[in-house]
Amino acid sequence: MLAPMKKNVTVIGGGLAGSEAALSLAARGIAVRLVEMRPATPTAVHHTDGLAELVCSNSLKSTKPDSAAGMLKTELARLGSPLFAAARRHRVAAGGALAVDRAAFSADVTAQVETAPLIELVREEAADVAAEAARADAVVLATGPLTSEALSDSLAALAGADHLAFYDAAAPVVMADSLDYGRLFRQSRYEEGAGDYLNAPFDRDEYEAFIDALLGARRVIDKAFGSKDLFQACQPIEEIARAGRDAPRFGTLKPVGLIDPRTRRRPWAALQLRAEDACGQSYNLVGFQTNLAFPEQERVFRMVPGLEHAEFARYGVMHRNTFIDAPRLLDDHGRLVTGAARRLPAPIYVAGQLAGTEGYAEAIRSGLHAALAVAADLRGTVLPALPRQTAYGALLSYATDPATVDYQPMHVNFGIMEPLDPPIRNKGARYHAYAERGATALEAYARALEEAGLLAPGGGTPPTWPAAAGAGAC
Repeated sequence: MLAPMKKNVTVIGGGLAGSEAALSLAARGIAVRLVEMRPATPTAVHHTDGLAELVCSNSLKSTKPDSAAGMLKTELARLGSPLFAAARRHRVAAGGALAVDRAAFSADVTAQVETAPLIELVREEAADVAAEAARADAVVLATGPLTSEALSDSLAALAGADHLAFYDAAAPVVMADSLDYGRLFRQSRYEEGAGDYLNAPFDRDEYEAFIDALLGARRVIDKAFGSKDLFQACQPIEEIARAGRDAPRFGTLKPVGLIDPRTRRRPWAALQLRAEDACGQSYNLVGFQTNLAFPEQERVFRMVPGLEHAEFARYGVMHRNTFIDAPRLLDDHGRLVTGAARRLPAPIYVAGQLAGTEGYAEAIRSGLHAALAVAADLRGTVLPALPRQTAYGALLSYATDPATVDYQPMHVNFGIMEPLDPPIRNKGARYHAYAERGATALEAYARALEEAGLLAPGGGTPPTWPAAAGAGAC
């Protein structure tokens, strides 16, 4: 930890972005008051009062170095993210993705926060942004997609009519000992032999019957959703099917790269199941976010081959998801720049999904960026410019560019990267070039942070990948 400062910051929200911001600020010698409304004020989707609880799935996406998601993880490692280090400690088998035992991960982060000397964890609902600004040197809003109604109203007063919302969904989790392993087979896509995923293979008749049941099932929120209502990466499986009966078979249920060992052929469709915990006691239905009523989930999802007697550890849920129009409201430090916000006694920073940076790793990186910006501001130093050639730099540039119209939450991806000069036509070579260019830019940025006294101890940890925990560790 760097030498303590006589400054204090209020971080509102104990999710991924808020927990990362709090721990990163404390590591830089800044006192933090972390306000988390649970368990006093519960939400529709959280199941515990732990910090950094993952509610949609347990996957932080690809670790492949020359993917946008992999580049982002390299950034988190190089800059010393405490939450990313925790994710690596609690990794579970998921092929080329970083998936975690969500209970162990949350417990780790909660313990880090509770034992940090410079962090005060307050369990209450923050309802007024202005009131919080009056008692701190800076405020970080990281309340995520389930921002409380009172705080949303307070934020709307600062943000004006650009305060937006959409719907999001989460997938069910089933118990491992309730699955039929005579029907399921273990394989990762394009790999021979046992893999990290269980696969439920459909033949054509099974698929058609399943789609019929899915389209006729009762929903919790009974409305016809438009494209602006739903975040595209978490569309309910029944909404995908409404777009066309074969849409799931070319998306969530695509069978490509899989061979059913019973038939030695590719299935007509296939559902993948990913381990939810380190011991493989439960499995997440990958891509099966849903708005179906709980009894309908049991009825319809038990039509999936191998899930006929599935016991549900957690049902899929759908909920309101709140975010702000970042291109009009935030600067490149993540600071709220409306006139009303500027009149407050302390600057307001917005991080995580509330700012529209969609994705788990993106939320963590957003919290770290907010911590760096606040630390620079309070120390009276200049925050080095984040290169657009880095994964998060590209996302931040997109999310704070006033030219960005019809803003929707965005993951890191190569589509928002600064184009290569000269262009590279081959996709594989192009992605590799993006990664190499990003690594060079990241190293220069990390050195600039270090010179500014902003790179906390632990920065520079290489992005190594320890073996995922498995049944042998239980």
